[in-house]
Amino acid sequence: MQEIISFLPLAVLILVFYFLVFRPQQQQRKKHAEMVSSLKRGDKIVTNGGFMCEVIKQEDKFINVSLGDIQVKLAKEFVAYKVDDMEQEESKDDSKEESKKK
Repeated sequence: MQEIISFLPLAVLILVFYFLVFRPQQQQRKKHAEMVSSLKRGDKIVTNGGFMCEVIKQEDKFINVSLGDIQVKLAKEFVAYKVDDMEQEESKDDSKEESKKK
């Protein structure tokens, strides 16, 4: 019985670590994968390198994008976010701030 009690703090630490680190990362990865899979022609995205591109076509592991006059293939892992999504989040934040001021 004493051995079980001595491992209890370690078990609690592992649970806390799971809920504070691993679970949020899994949820964020899932949300990102859903966003990338829902991209369609004409969507504006920003890459991890900071380039703003327009989606032309999706393939299995790559997305054909347009950088001005140039068309390139971009690996799906390097899509940072969709521009429309960021604009919606910013407008929500602005409306929350305005409601707090009133």
